[in-house]
Amino acid sequence: MNKLDYQSDTEWKEHSFSKIYECSELSEGTCRIVAGVPNGDPAVFKRLALCLKPPYYLLYVLHTPRGEGDPGRYQSPGLSAVQLCEFIARFKSFLSADARFDIWAHSPSENATVVWERHNLIYAYGPLEKFSTELSSMGFSKGELNIPFPHQHHYQHEMDEDAKSLLAFCEWSYSPLRAEDKQ
Repeated sequence: MNKLDYQSDTEWKEHSFSKIYECSELSEGTCRIVAGVPNGDPAVFKRLALCLKPPYYLLYVLHTPRGEGDPGRYQSPGLSAVQLCEFIARFKSFLSADARFDIWAHSPSENATVVWERHNLIYAYGPLEKFSTELSSMGFSKGELNIPFPHQHHYQHEMDEDAKSLLAFCEWSYSPLRAEDKQ
């Protein structure tokens, strides 16, 4: 199971990014790291999030629910590094194979955020040198990332119970989706 397929001629094929990342400029003097997540491996998100100082606040952006909850933004209370790792280990399969959500990890003390979005891309804002070093240690190299078109997202019915369990993981604070969250 995977989050994203692309169309090659008349056939749909599973999409997986290579171990590539790039630095992209947001505005003059402000940059971010963008990295592909090969095979939807949650270790990439975990290792980049752990570059930051705890506590971590997760933001689970549920944009395409399948009955597990209302569409919206679910923010966790502050989590320790151990709790963050437990969350990722518990929901590893769901995080890697389902595209109904985006997930963010934020460190207020560093004003830094790591975002894993529905196309299996990670956007990292904050200590770019730490992020680059961590990605390099995982075998990533600099390159150019492109989302294939046409493509389709997968919302796995086999994962519906995991989606419900994720919303029961902690006491999430709920807010409605923002315009930029909607599909």
